[in-house]
Amino acid sequence: MKTLPQTVNKILNLAYLILLTFSIGSHAESGLSAFNPGTVIKDFGRIAAVNNQLPIPEDMKFKVAFDLGLAADEGKINRQIDTLARFINMHVANGVKLEDIELAMVVHGKAAMDMTGNLYQKRNKGTLNANQALIAELTKHQVRFYVCGQTAAYYGIDVEDLLPGVNMALSALTAHAILAQQGYSLNPF
Repeated sequence: MKTLPQTVNKILNLAYLILLTFSIGSHAESGLSAFNPGTVIKDFGRIAAVNNQLPIPEDMKFKVAFDLGLAADEGKINRQIDTLARFINMHVANGVKLEDIELAMVVHGKAAMDMTGNLYQKRNKGTLNANQALIAELTKHQVRFYVCGQTAAYYGIDVEDLLPGVNMALSALTAHAILAQQGYSLNPF
């Protein structure tokens, strides 16, 4: 026979599980629905409104370099490339002038494949590049892409294989050093 404390404990555990189930469901639902298209790059870089407590200075100019080494899953957009669209959308939505945002991405490792056109993709992966439209949209907004030449040599990627607006650098190391000298801060993720 169960004692009263054991029964109460079981009831409390059950109540906790029920509450946990409902709270997880509501967070998952609000998670995706909180993000909306931006005003600059409408098809990519969805953003959420935030009650920001770190004000962005009115005269803020962003020069940010990003590092990309992980390729997207087959047929998927690379979320790190999409982050550039999100960066632009969220800062413009919060008062930063578009002309005050300069972004660059240094690409190395398997991610270099995400910078190639369909001929290279079909020849080497048998698929089309899902990142083409995103990269084209970003380059329209002066985002600079640099592929590590050492990576390119390893994967047999020639300059002609790169998407329009994507450039070849001697190496990712070189590209980061040059961008740092040009005043770009390195985004840590």
